Amino acid sequence: MGQLFAVEISYRGVFQKNLAKNICRGIVLAAHNEGRPGISFGRYSDSPERNGIPAKSFAIVASDDETLEIGMAQYMPKQVDVTVVLDDTLCKGLEPWAWAGLQPVNQTLKPGKTLIVVSTEPAATLLKMIHKKDAPYKLGILKGLASFSGMWNYKDDHTDMRVLGAIAKALPEMFKLESLEKYITEKLKNPAKVQSALMAYQRLAVTDVKAGEGNQEKPFSFVQPGASQMREGVSIEAAPLGGPYNNAGGYKSGRPDKLMKFSSRTLRPVVD
Repeated sequence: MGQLFAVEISYRGVFQKNLAKNICRGIVLAAHNEGRPGISFGRYSDSPERNGIPAKSFAIVASDDETLEIGMAQYMPKQVDVTVVLDDTLCKGLEPWAWAGLQPVNQTLKPGKTLIVVSTEPAATLLKMIHKKDAPYKLGILKGLASFSGMWNYKDDHTDMRVLGAIAKALPEMFKLESLEKYITEKLKNPAKVQSALMAYQRLAVTDVKAGEGNQEKPFSFVQPGASQMREGVSIEAAPLGGPYNNAGGYKSGRPDKLMKFSSRTLRPVVD
């Protein structure tokens, strides 16, 4: 088996969907310039996306076609070489709509590899939110505000190019800066975007994070019942039968004790 690289992009569903997609596409096309095959995709459990809910996209690149096929057999990479966080508030942890519990933002990052965060905050502030990891890793900060480029519009502020430049700096084994420049020049035909990628490559600030350093809280989780513990179906208790029909107002049902008012209404779950 040859060499396999994986990158995950953590983003806000809908609002940063196109931004994440363009970054993953750029990773694959830049790697193609070095003769490496690759593929990009979104996490199935995040689709359809919800506004603002954490979601992930991935890009995997291999040294040869056979290795790529092996990597594609695992739909979602269990370990990645680079994790990119497009909104620094996600450093508190990810809880996608289809995920039970809180997932640390660095959970799948390989030891010694790089977590890249788009943020204006210093490393010390971000580490107060990022959960501790049992192995050392690198924290790269790409200075800037969260860019919201979603499904219906695209804010072309070069955040995608800047992130690609940071990835080239953090993982040159996957693709070099020259290959990224070639992709931007030939496919996007925009010299300004080449400069944005180059500046991000030069300015990426990297901090070494020790094992056990960071947020010491244990991420919350839920115990999901097995088939033998689950009740049949999901339901709201039925309203009790009311009194008999009368000429004054007709039949009136009883009032369920779990409803606030009006016996014809049902409970609506409220999520904090």
